[in-house]
Amino acid sequence: MTILKGINAAVSFLLELAMLGAFAYWGAQSGESTLIKVVLAVGLPLVAIVIWGVYNAPRSARRLPPVPRILLSLLLFIGAAVALAVAGQPALALVFVVVAVVNQVLIYVWKQ
Repeated sequence: MTILKGINAAVSFLLELAMLGAFAYWGAQSGESTLIKVVLAVGLPLVAIVIWGVYNAPRSARRLPPVPRILLSLLLFIGAAVALAVAGQPALALVFVVVAVVNQVLIYVWKQ
């Protein structure tokens, strides 16, 4: 079981990185001008990093309790999936959201 929990923790980290990539991809695809594309591609992931760092980071003074933290994670992951879908990657968005939901359910069940 320890190995599975370790794999789930690694998947969680990769999902966090993929979330940032999804937001950046959407930003780069969405703006009308190059400046807007750069601002969105950099700004949205930065906002997600700040939210994650304040409320989800293990050493944060404001870290949420487990259930609200999982719900916030799911909200951010679903937002990233929507961003992918809107940017023209619906299949990737579907895979991303399914993996994210399974990961968060396992985090809750295994009390990670």
